[in-house]
Amino acid sequence: MKSSELNQRRQQATPRGVGVMCNYFVEKAENATLWDIEGNEVIDFAAGIAVLNTGHRHPKVVAAVADQLQAFTHTAYQIVPYESYVSLAERINDLAPIDGPAKTAFFTTGAEAVENAVKIARAYTGRPGLITFGGGFHGRTFMTMALTGKVAPYKIGFGPFPGSVYHGVYPNAAHGVTTADALKSLERIFKADIAPDQVAAIILEPIQGEGGFNVAPADFMQALRDLLRYPRHSADRR
Repeated sequence: MKSSELNQRRQQATPRGVGVMCNYFVEKAENATLWDIEGNEVIDFAAGIAVLNTGHRHPKVVAAVADQLQAFTHTAYQIVPYESYVSLAERINDLAPIDGPAKTAFFTTGAEAVENAVKIARAYTGRPGLITFGGGFHGRTFMTMALTGKVAPYKIGFGPFPGSVYHGVYPNAAHGVTTADALKSLERIFKADIAPDQVAAIILEPIQGEGGFNVAPADFMQALRDLLRYPRHSADRR
């Protein structure tokens, strides 16, 4: 079968809203190499959108999946729990850079994780506000589209979006945006849009992907940490 033939079938069977970057179809993969259905060999720089840290079909991953399939496939942990969920949570808790006890929950997508982080932050603080940054990408659900700091291609035609979301400026040395500029944008938000004591969470990517692979400077992350640890009351921001 040719990729051109399969592309015609894809166009007939699947909606255009599911965007596809490549015009060839993978048949098999190993480590960082893909082979398409016509036998062409390519290097996979995408890695499932940066999630295959161990490459395709790492022997330990293949063995672990095979072992699991011999036991059971799916129970829904919320209905019938299983030990591996608890063990993995314990391992992550030990690695988390958090003072004191930590807990971990697992979700199927990044958007689902962000949505639940928003719910947790709002429920715990009793505050509505969320601050995020231009150029960031957080998902395609309505809340995560609201958080995403990029109109095209994700937001066009889908509004209105959930409220109480405010976008600051993300530092970007290539475009002359300094840490000081980014922090000033937060001050503007606190003065013009929402009081600091009404903000439930600040959400950002330490390394933006959609924004152009921008790395947050260390002093910016430290300033955000200090802002969250030692917040000033809204009365101090007149």
